[in-house]
Amino acid sequence: MENFEYAHPAKLKDAVGMLGVNWSDAAVLAGGTDLLSLMKDYVEKPKRVVNVKGIGELEGIHTGKQGITIGALVSVEELRTNSSIAKDFPSLVQAAAGIASAQIRTMGTVAGDLCQRPRCWYFRNGFGLLAQDADGKSLVPGGENKYHAILGNDGPAYFVSPSSLAPALIALGASATITGPGGSREIPLANFFLIPGSASEREHALKPNEILTRITIPAASQGLSNATYEVRQRQILDWPLATASVAFRLDGSTIRSARIVLGHVAPIPWSATAAETLIAGHSLSEDLSEQVGEAAVLGARPLSQNKYKVQLARVAVKRALLAARNPGA
Repeated sequence: MENFEYAHPAKLKDAVGMLGVNWSDAAVLAGGTDLLSLMKDYVEKPKRVVNVKGIGELEGIHTGKQGITIGALVSVEELRTNSSIAKDFPSLVQAAAGIASAQIRTMGTVAGDLCQRPRCWYFRNGFGLLAQDADGKSLVPGGENKYHAILGNDGPAYFVSPSSLAPALIALGASATITGPGGSREIPLANFFLIPGSASEREHALKPNEILTRITIPAASQGLSNATYEVRQRQILDWPLATASVAFRLDGSTIRSARIVLGHVAPIPWSATAAETLIAGHSLSEDLSEQVGEAAVLGARPLSQNKYKVQLARVAVKRALLAARNPGA
């Protein structure tokens, strides 16, 4: 990797002040499970690395009147084993457990999972976020695309959002707090992820001089039936091929409202709004779950090698719904 300056601030304000106005000025280091790999491959070449691991205000899981707040530095393993999270949000525990390496769960952080860069092999080999050649033509449609997007790919972006936790958090209505030189702002986590339209854009709403500081799951999400189901090729040290996270509120046996979010099938965690509309006002059955799975992939545009993902996403939605209806079954 290239030489860089190293900083280890103890306060959030100092850490923000050490970032820059361009992405090449500085990079935030927490668990390092993604950043160090990117630096070793010369995909990221920051002039300064700002280690935020010593900032206490970014730690901890706290329960209050507004809901549960998860600090940016909470490890995936800490999230997975937290009793409050396990009691109310099994979908989040299931998503965390899906990160099937004890080492990564121990070192990796919640904010790191949300901010990690795409696993697209074109991006990781230096062809840029949109995987374009020197003439600006995408390499993906005519190349190796079996792990790429089937939804949200009508523009120049074909990578898939790599976050394991984001679909579950979005389904639960979580918000993100972002801190920069002008203070903090809070946005729905669903709005944190963006589909870039040009090579100069990024896939999230952070600016180069901002830090994702915490995630909040609102108190209103307690009592929701929720689950995550993922389909993967291997159980160890691999990323899912498709996932679905669901959360719905029951009125007796009738679903009053629902959120259904797909993962690893689009450049952003994909909210299946047509499926959410279909299921509202009905009692959940296996047949309805199958219909909702079909609705979740309406408008899919598979590439030459990834049509199989359409079926996997359908199945993930169906099984997540059934798991949320019968937790522990």
